[in-house]
Amino acid sequence: MLQPGKHRIMSIFGESLYISKIDGIVELDNIHVKSLLKDKEFESSIVGIEVPDGHFAIRYEDGRTVETLQKGSYYFWNILHKNTFSLIDITKPEITELKVKELATIPMKHYIRAEIPYGFVGLLYFDRTFERVLENGTYFFWNGSVKVDYQLVDQRVQQLDIPGQEILTADRISLRVNFVCNYKITDPLRIISDIKDYANQIYVRVQLTLREYIGRYRFDELLEQKDGIAPFVLEKLRENQDELYVEFLDSGIKDIILPGEIREIMNTVLVAEKKAQANVITRREEVASTRSLLNTAKLMEVNKTLYKLKELEYLEKICDKVGNISVGNGNLLGQLNEMLETRD
Repeated sequence: MLQPGKHRIMSIFGESLYISKIDGIVELDNIHVKSLLKDKEFESSIVGIEVPDGHFAIRYEDGRTVETLQKGSYYFWNILHKNTFSLIDITKPEITELKVKELATIPMKHYIRAEIPYGFVGLLYFDRTFERVLENGTYFFWNGSVKVDYQLVDQRVQQLDIPGQEILTADRISLRVNFVCNYKITDPLRIISDIKDYANQIYVRVQLTLREYIGRYRFDELLEQKDGIAPFVLEKLRENQDELYVEFLDSGIKDIILPGEIREIMNTVLVAEKKAQANVITRREEVASTRSLLNTAKLMEVNKTLYKLKELEYLEKICDKVGNISVGNGNLLGQLNEMLETRD
């Protein structure tokens, strides 16, 4: 092994010269590195590592992460930079000993990144067998001999809309009902493992409970107690919520849509009711007005001065509106004046 500089070598046995950079991996054309390890200077100038099956090796150059080595034998020059290695066992599915900057040197096809957002949990499976629940955070797993899967489950409050449900009342009137309820999942593992398509199962359960309530009442009875629909449905849902591994929080009726014929009849009834109420009010006001006139008449009958003042009041109103009023050949205002003088 010759150091940098000028050298004179006699060619006795057909010697050959190979020039190599002394940085990074040892690359010598047609020469196996192991055949040169007999040279002590060469041996002290390189460092090697053997990466077995089921392992990766992280190479550090002067303490900085450089690359990932898969199975095989590797030799690096250890002159300009100091090379160190970290052997990683990838037969264990979860990656716990590596940092993100070290993972950045590994091709993404070799590992799985699991992001669990806030409000969710992840169900982790190794070879289709449940392993554990993953809380909010980021996790890394080797994509190796063990098949790794995870499933996100939303544990936030979820809104379930039941739109346009056509339901028959006890007297065979078809109504369309828009219903809504809120719930949250209480047992993520059981709801995924025990119930196929849990969202549809919850939808059907709410739908059937709503039909049960509306179907037992006549149309008129239902309108009178429509405010009791949501509390009844919520109570019935809570009785069996443990079977669905959820908690029902609240519910409510958004709309009750009547058929066209029923809506016209209801509008007719409403108009008739309002007209009857208006007539009652009109009659009440007429009675009050008549009673007031009767009381005024009784007072004027007792008190002549009050009667005279009332005559003057009406005369003032007449004179204020017109100048002359003639009936036939006579002057009506003059006649009124004579009548007043006669009464005096």
